[in-house]
Amino acid sequence: MQIKKLLVANRGEISIRVMRAAAEMGIKTIAIYAHEDRFALHRFKADESYLVGQGQKPIAAYLDIADIIRIATEAHVDAIHPGYGFLSENPNFAEACAAAGIKFIGPSPEVLRSLGDKVAARAAAIAADVPILPATGTLPTPVEEVKKLAAEIGYPVMLKASWGGGGRGMRAIHSEDELPVALESARREAAAAFGNDEGYLEKLVMRARHVEVQVLGDSHGNVIHLFERDCSVQRRNQKVVERAPAPYLTQQQREDLCAAAVRLCKSVNYSHAGTVEFLMDADTGKFYFIEVNPRVQVEHTVTEEVTGVDIVKSQIRVAQGARIGEPGSHLPAQEDVRLDGHALQCRVTTEDPENGFTPDYGRLIAYRSPSGFGIRLDGGTSYAGAVITPYYDSLLVKVTAWANDSDEAIARMHRALTEFRIRGLATNLMFVDNVIRHPLFASGECTTRFIDTTPELFEFTPRKDRATKLLNFIGEVIVNGNPEMKGRKMPDGPFEAPILPSANVNGAPPKGTRDILIERGPKGFADWLKDEKRVRLTDTTMRDAHQSLFATRMRSKDMQIIAPYYAHMAPELFSVECWGGATFDVALRFLKEDPFDRLAALRQAIPNIPLQMLLRSANAVGYTNYSDNVVKFFIQQAAKSGVDIFRVFDSLNWVENMRVAMDAVLEAGGVCEGTICYTADLFDESRPKYNLAYYVNMAKQLEKAGAHILGIKDMAGVCRPRAARELVKALKNEVGIPLHFHTHDTSGIAAASVLAAVEAGCDAVDGALDAMSGLTSQPNLGSIAAALEGSARDPQIDLGALRELSDYWEGVRRYYAPFEADIRSGTGDVYNHEMPGGQYTNLREQARGLGLESKWPRVSKAYADVNKLFGDIVKVTPSSKVVGDLALFMVSKDLTPDDISDPDTPIDFPQSVVQLFRGDLGFPADGWPQALQQKVLNGQSPLTDRPGATLPPVDLEAARAEAEEAVGYKLSDSDLSSYLLYPKVYSDFAKARTLYGDLAELPTPAFFYGLREHEEISVDIDKGKTLVIRLQGSTEIEEEGVVKLFFELNGQSRQIRVPKAGATATAMRPKADDKDPNQIGAPMPGMVVRVAAAEGASVKKGEALVVLEAMKMETVIAAPRDATIKAIHVKAGTPVDAHELMIELA
Repeated sequence: MQIKKLLVANRGEISIRVMRAAAEMGIKTIAIYAHEDRFALHRFKADESYLVGQGQKPIAAYLDIADIIRIATEAHVDAIHPGYGFLSENPNFAEACAAAGIKFIGPSPEVLRSLGDKVAARAAAIAADVPILPATGTLPTPVEEVKKLAAEIGYPVMLKASWGGGGRGMRAIHSEDELPVALESARREAAAAFGNDEGYLEKLVMRARHVEVQVLGDSHGNVIHLFERDCSVQRRNQKVVERAPAPYLTQQQREDLCAAAVRLCKSVNYSHAGTVEFLMDADTGKFYFIEVNPRVQVEHTVTEEVTGVDIVKSQIRVAQGARIGEPGSHLPAQEDVRLDGHALQCRVTTEDPENGFTPDYGRLIAYRSPSGFGIRLDGGTSYAGAVITPYYDSLLVKVTAWANDSDEAIARMHRALTEFRIRGLATNLMFVDNVIRHPLFASGECTTRFIDTTPELFEFTPRKDRATKLLNFIGEVIVNGNPEMKGRKMPDGPFEAPILPSANVNGAPPKGTRDILIERGPKGFADWLKDEKRVRLTDTTMRDAHQSLFATRMRSKDMQIIAPYYAHMAPELFSVECWGGATFDVALRFLKEDPFDRLAALRQAIPNIPLQMLLRSANAVGYTNYSDNVVKFFIQQAAKSGVDIFRVFDSLNWVENMRVAMDAVLEAGGVCEGTICYTADLFDESRPKYNLAYYVNMAKQLEKAGAHILGIKDMAGVCRPRAARELVKALKNEVGIPLHFHTHDTSGIAAASVLAAVEAGCDAVDGALDAMSGLTSQPNLGSIAAALEGSARDPQIDLGALRELSDYWEGVRRYYAPFEADIRSGTGDVYNHEMPGGQYTNLREQARGLGLESKWPRVSKAYADVNKLFGDIVKVTPSSKVVGDLALFMVSKDLTPDDISDPDTPIDFPQSVVQLFRGDLGFPADGWPQALQQKVLNGQSPLTDRPGATLPPVDLEAARAEAEEAVGYKLSDSDLSSYLLYPKVYSDFAKARTLYGDLAELPTPAFFYGLREHEEISVDIDKGKTLVIRLQGSTEIEEEGVVKLFFELNGQSRQIRVPKAGATATAMRPKADDKDPNQIGAPMPGMVVRVAAAEGASVKKGEALVVLEAMKMETVIAAPRDATIKAIHVKAGTPVDAHELMIELA
C-alpha cells in the first residue's frame, strides 16, 4: 500500500515531527487542531488543516474519535499517525480507522489491547519469560478494596494508569493515608488524558533506574531492537533527560535486556515502533518489566541519533508493507543496527523549577534557539510572539545532542542550552543544564529519585536577561514617561553626540598628582601642596557643577565616557570632585544607579588624579545624623572604592560633630580636608558672630583634629573678593596646613573672589569647566587658569586640553536641558538670601513641584526671613534644606515671620524643622533662639550632646540580614552602606534594578525621553557585548489598556506590552494575599477541574478543596488546617492565573 495522504491525530512537536518525515517521503499531510490551538504552529506546517472537536474542551477535542475520522474521510487520507499521548494507544481509535478504510500507523487493535492495557501486558510478559515486579490487576472501584490490594503488595507502591503514559495518572504512594486522594486524582487525570480511568498498583523500587528498549516490528512477524535508552532522570514520573546508550549497562546486561524486549514483542506479534520499559534495581542490577508503550516515544530522537534509523519514517514504511531486512526497505536487519556514539535529549519546557515546576504560560517575547554540529531540535509552537496556552503540556522544544562519547555529548548539550534565549516565560533551561553537568549524571549513577534527592540542582545563577529588562524600561518611558520628566518640556531631538577630545587614551596615562599622594601619603601630599608655588586646580564638573545647574541629574555614563580623557589630558589637576553630597541619594533615588559603581568606574578610568568627595561629617551623605559606626563604615567603603580626598564639613560648623568622620578618614588612609563653611560677610558689623576670629578659631580646631588640608567652603557664593583675601591671609598666618577654596558663581563675579584668594596665597581652588560653569555652579576653571597664566601662581595646566574637555560637556549639557533652572544671569540677590548654589536650583525645582514657581521672589525672601528667625545660621546641606523647607511652608501657607515667631499662633512645623531644633543635626555656636525652639518642640526635650553620641551602634550583620531580606539578594559592604544611609531609597533602587537591570548603561536621552519611531541606539552591556535597539512602531490596544511596542533588537523583532497609566483594562479576579493564611490562591495557572468543598462546610487538614489541571497534569489543593469554608471564588471549568484567589477560610 502506498500512502499518499496522511493525517496526524496529534498536535505540537510530534505532529510537526511526523509531518516532516512525511514531507521527505512525498506524502501530503493533514493537521487537526482544537480551537485553543488555532494559532499553533503544527496547523501551518501541514498541507491542509481542520478544526476538530468544535465546542469541546481543549484536550477532549483531540480525543474525539468520530470527528477525527470525519475529517480524515472528508480529506481522503490513506493513513492516520496518532503520535504519542492522546489516542495513540487507544484500540477503539485503531478499530475506527480500520472501519473507515484508513490505515492506522501503529500496532493492531488486538496488540494495543494486550500491551496498551498495562495489566494485560504484564500477563504477556510472564508468558514470554520476562521478569516482572509484584503488582495488582485492574483496580476495583471501591477505595477499601484498593487498600487491601496495596497492603498485600506492601508500601511503597506506584499507582499507574492502565492506558497511556507520560506520567499521567501516576502517583507514588508511601502509606495508606495517601491512597484515597492519590487514587481519585490519578483516575481523573487518566480519564482526561486517555479517555479511560483504569489503573493498577505496582511495587515501588526505591533505588531504581528506568531503562527502555526501542523495538520495531513489521507486519510480517519480524521484530528488531534499536538498543536501549536510559530515562532515569524523572520528575513526577515524567522523563526530563534521556540518553542512549545507557551508561551503566554491561554488554551482557544490554544483550539480555534487548533480547527480553524482542521476545515479548514477538510473542504478541508486535508491529511498528514501540518501547519496552524496564525498571532496573540499582543495587542488584536486576531488571523488571514495567510496560510496553505501543507508540513512538517523546525520546525517540536519541535512538535515531545513535542508530541512524528514522523511527517515524520506519513506522510509515511498515504501514506501507515494507519488510525488515529487505533490500530497499530502509528497515535494517538486526545485524545491521549498530550503536554509533552517544546522544542525550533535554526537554525544554515552560515550567518554573524555582516555583515547584509550576507551568508558565503567556507570550514568548523572544525565542532564539541553538544550532551547530551534533545538535538537533524538535519543537512545536516555539518562536518569538508565540502564545503558550495552559491547556496542553509545557514542552517548547526537545534538544538532542550527539557526540562520539558521553562527555562530549554532555558538553555539546551544555553549549546548546546556554545558547537558548527564551524571554517572556519561565523555563527549565537552567535546571536541565544543572542536571546534565552534575557528576552523578556524567558517571551514569542517577536513579529515578535523582532529582528529588539532589537539592543542588535547584541552585541557579540568576538569569540576567538584560536586553528584555532594558526594553521594558524604554517601553515604560515611551508610553508613560520617565517620572523625572513629569511637568517638564521634552527637548527637541535628535541629539548630536557630544564631541570627544582628539587625544589618544589607549595605554597608561601619564603620572599625575595622585602619584604624589601614593608616594608620599596624605601628610606628605599636604606638605607638597603647601610648598607648591603654583596654585592647584580642582574640577567640580562631575559633582557640584551639575548638582548646582540641573538638580544633580547627571548620569554616570556621561562621566565615564570622558573620564579617561581627564587622566590623559589633565594629570596636573589637584583633584576631580565627583562624588558625595546630593549626588549619592539622587543617583539611587532618581537615576536608579549605584553611586558606588560610579565611583569604582571613575577610579578605574582616572588612576592618576585624586578623586574628591563631599562628606557631611556625621550626616555622611544623608540629611540626618547616623550612628557613629554607620558613618565610619561608610567612609571605609568610600575609601576602598576610590575616594582619595574627603572634604569634611558640618552644616552648622560644629567641629565636635565632625570629629567622628575626620577620625574615620584618617583611619582609612584618606586625605582629610577639614572644612569651614563660610556665611554672612566678614566685614558686616551687624552680624559680628561671623568675624575673622570665628573662622580662625574654627580653623585651629580643625588643624588640631588632624585635618591635612583646610577647606573654605563658600556654598552660597557670598564670600566677596576683599573677604576672601583677608580670610586667606589670616588663615595662612594662623595655621600650618594648606588652604583649598570653594565658591559658587551665583553672583556672577565669584571668579574675582577666587583670584583674590589665590593672590593671598590659597594653595588650591575649585572651578568648573567652561561649559558647566557660572550661575549657581562654580566659576570658570579655564578662565581662572588663563587669568593666572604667566603669573607667579600660574597653575601651568594645558588650556587647550581644558577647552576640549569643556567641548564634550557642552554637548552633554544639552541632554539635561529640561532640568535646568530658568536662570539667565548672576544675581546680587544672593547676598540677601544666601542660598547655597546647589540648593538654589533644587529649591526652585521643589517650588515648581508645589506650584509655587510664580511665587519664587516670595520664596527667596522667605528663605532670608527664616535664616533670621533661626538666629542667622550657617546654611549648608542639610541645615540649608531645613531653611528651604520652612520657606516653602510659609509661602504655601501664606505665613509671615511674625506668625512663625508668635507663641500664640499654632503652627504644625515641618518635621525637618522639629528635628533641627531638637538638635538632630547638631548645634550652632550660640545655640538656638530659645522662644522659637520652645514653640517648635512643643514640649519635646532637646538633645544636650552630639547627636551621634546618643545613638546606639548599629549591629551591621543584623542590618545586613534585614536588608538582604528586604531586597532579595546578597549585599556587598558598599550595598549595605547605601542601605544603612537610605533604607527605603536603596530598597526602591534594588526593586528597579531587579525589574529593569543596570540602567546606567542606557544613553541619557533614551533614559529620560525614550525613543522616537525609527530611532536607533547602541547599549554596551558588557565588554564586547553591544545591544542595537531600534523602535519600529507602536499600537494601542484600548480594551486591554496596553500599548504594544515593536522593537528591533540586534536585528530581531521584539514586542513589548506596556500597561498605559490611567487606562482601564478588563476587570481581573483578586489575588490571594500570601500573608493571609485564610486566603488560598492558585499555585499555578490552570483550569479548575473540580471544587470539592462547599461554602460553610467544615474541612480537615489535608482534605481536598480544589483540583487544578495545568498542561494535562492535575494538582490537588488541600486544606492547610482544620477550618470552615468562608467563600469559594471559582467553579469547575474556571481558568485561573497564578496566585488568583480561590478559597477563603474562616
